[in-house]
Amino acid sequence: MRTLLGRQTPVTTVLLAVIAVVFLADLATGNQLIELGADQRDLVLAGQWWRPLTSMFLHGGWAHVLLNSWALYQLGSLFEILLGSRSLLSVFLVTGLAGSFASLWWSNHPSVGASGAIFGLMGALIAFLFRRRRMLTPAAKSLLGQLVLWAGINVYLGLSMPQIDNAAHFGGCAAGLLLGLLLKPQPPPPRPYEPEPPQWTGGTGV
Repeated sequence: MRTLLGRQTPVTTVLLAVIAVVFLADLATGNQLIELGADQRDLVLAGQWWRPLTSMFLHGGWAHVLLNSWALYQLGSLFEILLGSRSLLSVFLVTGLAGSFASLWWSNHPSVGASGAIFGLMGALIAFLFRRRRMLTPAAKSLLGQLVLWAGINVYLGLSMPQIDNAAHFGGCAAGLLLGLLLKPQPPPPRPYEPEPPQWTGGTGV
């Protein structure tokens, strides 16, 4: 389990582990994404309601899973340190589902990947920091600028590559921006207990 700045990031670790295990299962079954739970409008409307959730942990190949895992490693760890494990899990799931439903609304093509949730985490961090922009340290302001730049680059790349599910990205990011306005920072970790030295009083006992 990773530890950064004196804090552990258990949810990020678990999410990455689940994605890795699911990808290995995908390889073992011959990349049968539809059978494993890819998101597709007709199947969801037919009653397979779990697909918007299961599709978040499926990926279409090595490049897809490695890029998304790296992005989740970076953003998830940062998010969990700043805002806590519960907030990370909640935002990941809510924004991932928002991205899945946006993809269903936009197209009937099968869709997989954690990128909707990753865009959601990025949007939530941007909104959280932007709301507090007047009290940010120079380092935090630099972080906000980097997140906005990263979001812009990913939007440009998504619009330039037709195989990318931009609806999931925009849906997840929009949900993240809204949730980020409600988030509260994680309290600092408690300091380790240090017993006070004994206080000697004057005089002697008998």
